[in-house]
Amino acid sequence: MVFSRKACAASQAAEPEEEVSPAEDLMREHGVLNRLLLIYEESMRRLGSAREDVKPELLAESAGIIRSFIEDYHEKLEEEHLFPRFEKAGKETGLVRVLRQQHDAGRRLTEQIIQLAKVRTFTDATQNRKLSATMQQFIRMYRPHESREDTVLFPALHQIVSRHEYDALGEDFEKQEHQRFGADGFETMVDRVARIERALGIYELAQFTPKIEEAK
Repeated sequence: MVFSRKACAASQAAEPEEEVSPAEDLMREHGVLNRLLLIYEESMRRLGSAREDVKPELLAESAGIIRSFIEDYHEKLEEEHLFPRFEKAGKETGLVRVLRQQHDAGRRLTEQIIQLAKVRTFTDATQNRKLSATMQQFIRMYRPHESREDTVLFPALHQIVSRHEYDALGEDFEKQEHQRFGADGFETMVDRVARIERALGIYELAQFTPKIEEAK
């Protein structure tokens, strides 16, 4: 039996879209954040180099994505849907308290980065150092922050909600993402980050592979 390309396409279109679990949804958003942290690290490296330029608009856009996609969306999901459930269940309450504090600190740091991501900052040594120090504070806090969520908080969610409630959370997260950022919201953010990476010359993954000499 031979199927036409049109028939195959129609069959694929009829298949239901694969659902993304709440943990997977939040963890892939952490992937976006990690790529933005790499952009911050590259910007810091360039700020310390007399031979390489940093384009303030790229840094400002990166901080803007962190504000809109991570802080105003991703973290709000955690604060409104995850943290209260753990607090009500009396589980991981100490961790949740610290995570809330770090969300607040992160927003203050992002505001400083946005204010400093201007042309005049890069010609002022004092402001230059302040910008680098602020980005370093942000990176140092968020690397362990998201790691603790990925390895402790998100896996423990199964212990405090039913399967039905867990699935409903995933549907709610997806609905909110589409309302805020469109049907391809996550993919759009990944594309924006990739464009910044290309502009900075850090997009190609192979460039991060070390050259390892054979032991003699």
